[in-house]
Amino acid sequence: MTESVKIIIAIDGYSSTGKSTLAKKLANKLGYVYVDTGAMYRVIALYAMENNLIDGEIIDEASLVESLEEMDIKFIFNSNLGFSEIYMNGRNVENEIRRIDVSNKVSKVAAISAVRKKMVVEQHRMGQNKGIVMDGRDIGTVVFPKAELKIFMTASADIRAGRRFDEMIAKGDNITFDSVLENVNTRDHLDTTRKDSPLIKANDAIEINSDNLNVQETFDLVYKKAKERIKRFA
Repeated sequence: MTESVKIIIAIDGYSSTGKSTLAKKLANKLGYVYVDTGAMYRVIALYAMENNLIDGEIIDEASLVESLEEMDIKFIFNSNLGFSEIYMNGRNVENEIRRIDVSNKVSKVAAISAVRKKMVVEQHRMGQNKGIVMDGRDIGTVVFPKAELKIFMTASADIRAGRRFDEMIAKGDNITFDSVLENVNTRDHLDTTRKDSPLIKANDAIEINSDNLNVQETFDLVYKKAKERIKRFA
């Protein structure tokens, strides 16, 4: 589907609610650019871990912020997969950033104000021509508060942990359900209580609870909303 009118679609919500899967399918169907902002923060967390800037719960914020200037983060489309993968300084890290140890650090890294400011600048640049589907935690509230369509995804912690656990087991990860559930609950707390750009639902966002919706049902619902908004702004 190709439309002459392009809009910005912001998809926010809790971890493991299916935001990225929804955003990828939606962008592909509309012919839009897809940007996974959560992946951007995961890259920074991975960089910090690989460069000894994280020691337990302590982050060397000053060194990490200084390193942002030499960190090149890009999304490169993979035609075989049908979506863009993320690269750090020319290296494909799409799979590495999904590890549970990175998941355990990403919310703390994302809470650093200087990191968020740098990423928001990059995200604004990516969306300046519209025709973009961007998912994350603060897209509809901070990055694109005037986005033409805002979606807020929710689901129970147990359901989300179960989905994430199944994905990781399918990839061959050695993980327990309890550890995944703990990670989900911890990230919820950190994401909703941080001082800078906490996870909240925008007043004009459409809330979708995916507890009882599969991937296709969720997509069909949001795609219908997207077509309605595109028509409205035509």
